[in-house]
Amino acid sequence: MTGPAKQLKGRAARLARMMPAGATSAARTPFVLLVVLLLGGGLITLLLLNSSLNEGSFRLSELKKQTTDLTDEQQALQRDVDDHSAPDALGRRARELGMVPGGNPAFLDPDGSVRGVPERAEALPPVRPSVLEQPPPASPPPGSTVPVPLPSPAASAADPSAAATEAPRDPAASAPVPTPGDPAPTTSGR
Repeated sequence: MTGPAKQLKGRAARLARMMPAGATSAARTPFVLLVVLLLGGGLITLLLLNSSLNEGSFRLSELKKQTTDLTDEQQALQRDVDDHSAPDALGRRARELGMVPGGNPAFLDPDGSVRGVPERAEALPPVRPSVLEQPPPASPPPGSTVPVPLPSPAASAADPSAAATEAPRDPAASAPVPTPGDPAPTTSGR
């Protein structure tokens, strides 16, 4: 039985000759290690690439926020420049500094003759700074009284136009202001 069992015939014999005889697991070990190392290296490379992309996206979002902040600041500064360079603002500031409008100009021709009649500039009455530009008044400490100026009847009778332009007063505004020594009013039942 050993003789015919060892001999293969036909197709099986041809296949048996193609297969190497002996231990084949030793030849596969380097190939498996190579595949495992390639897969591990690929995964580590992908991990490093992904972390660098995330770092770049965080940096990009920080730069976008910084750009937005700087754009807002630039627009606010441009608005301030526009407000200060408006013709009415320039004129008001010039009057506050004591400047006067120039009036009609006179021109010199190339031959030396004067065209136009030069006039002396006249000073306008000084303009008080606007209410918007004045610093807010310092508020009195709590509990102190603030005197409220009331128009005198003699001034109202002498200048009826001033009395007519004065706004009607609120009755609650003319109520007496408590002094620090007065007890505070209380309400009962609440």
